[in-house]
Amino acid sequence: MTIKEKQQEVVDAFAFMEDWEQKYEYIIDLGKELKGLPESQKTDENLIRGCQSKVWIDAEFRDGKLFFNADSDGILPKGIVSLLVSIYSGHPTKEILDSDFAFIEQIGLQEFLSPSRANGLMAMTKQIKFYAVAYQLKS
Repeated sequence: MTIKEKQQEVVDAFAFMEDWEQKYEYIIDLGKELKGLPESQKTDENLIRGCQSKVWIDAEFRDGKLFFNADSDGILPKGIVSLLVSIYSGHPTKEILDSDFAFIEQIGLQEFLSPSRANGLMAMTKQIKFYAVAYQLKS
């Protein structure tokens, strides 16, 4: 499944939810499914700057694809980063770089978040693109 297809699945899932309470619970449930990071990977290097909570994203490049894993000490940020990991992990760097984050606007996530959480979300998306650029240069 392509990144675009995964994004559309998220947009479709959010369209069926009637209110933000349901959407909020859905995001939290996604966070509960995230395997998280071992303490050894919760480093300053993997820490996302600009998040209200602590959020870590780590990436591994194998077989021409970038795989992400993440964690957070907050339940909502953990759900948000889990959503991003589920969409972007396991794809070639070029596909990640060619993709956009318009689905976030389509599901209305930024409007739902406080300004500091919205800044954290943008920091997470920038980190994903940063990893894609860094690993594309190595490949």
